Parts: sequence; structure tokens; C-alpha cells
Amino acid sequence: MRPPLIARYVGRTMGVTIHFEGKLRTRRDLDLLIASAQAGAEKLGWPHRPIAEDRAHLARVRGEEDWDYVGPTTGIELLPHDRSDPLRFEFDSDLYVQEFIKTQFAGPHVHSQVVELLRSLEPRFETLSVEDEGDFWSTGDKDALQEHFSAFERALAEHLRENPGAQGPVRLPSGRWVDVIS
Repeated sequence: MRPPLIARYVGRTMGVTIHFEGKLRTRRDLDLLIASAQAGAEKLGWPHRPIAEDRAHLARVRGEEDWDYVGPTTGIELLPHDRSDPLRFEFDSDLYVQEFIKTQFAGPHVHSQVVELLRSLEPRFETLSVEDEGDFWSTGDKDALQEHFSAFERALAEHLRENPGAQGPVRLPSGRWVDVIS
């Protein structure tokens, strides 16, 4: 399910990222999800803000095809850590969301917190698909998650050593993190 959205966006991702997409059942589930996500963020001390756009543009991928949504969106954005991507629950008019959050530079603990929050919100969804590059969603194995993080750190250090003109990680103005730029 991993959308090639990131490839279109910054080249190729190497770090540990959680991709998710799903559809809510009803508008009531949207309200309940936003309230639950906000409560979870407050409990964890994560900053958050509402999302309410009259005309948003969301770049999405379905199968191997790009498809963009233009229209109203509603949701909530959470910031689990200053070195993670924002966690955005931005739903279109059909109550559909497709997002990702790179947690690589925030660490395994933040990654597991994001997965636990997604698990708590799962009952609100009619369908929810999660691809967790740390495999924590499917296994709950913290040792394996740590190994994913460590393997990436080794790969990034090697890449930077072999490419002295490269920099990384770099935070974009959008708040997203890029592994490496040249």
C-alpha cells in the first residue's frame, strides 16, 4: 500500500515511516476521531491544531496512479515530536484520509506512540490500512522496531560518508523531514 507519493515529493525515502489510509463510517465518526486524537495528543503533551480548509489540494496515490483531491477538508494535525513529521488526519468530503508520518528522527518510542494512537482510532474507520516500515503495527515487537531504526541510522551515516556534499536529515518548510538532500 505504500504510496509513491514520497518518491514524487522528495526522491526516495529511507527512514522509518508509517503510511495509512482509510475511510470513516459517518460524519459523527469524524467528530469523535478528532476529539479522541485531540485528547490523546493532550495526554501525551503533543501540540495540535484543527484542520478546516475550504479548498485544499491533497496529492494522493491510488494503486500506481496519481490522483489529486481538491475541495474541503476537515481534521486535526498533531506534532508528536519536533523531529517527526506532523501526524495529519485530514479528511476529504468523502471522509477519506491518505497520509504518512516519518518518525525516524524522533525515535522508536514516538513511533510506538503513533501506532498506539492509530490503534485507538481504528474503530472509527470503516476501512483502515496501515503500512508500518518499522513493523510495529503488525508485530508490536519493540526490539524489531529498534533494529529498523538502527539499520536506517547505519545506512544514512554510510550514505553521508560516501557523499560528502549531501546533507541530512533536513526539515522542510512544510514540517516534513527529508532523509538526504544533495
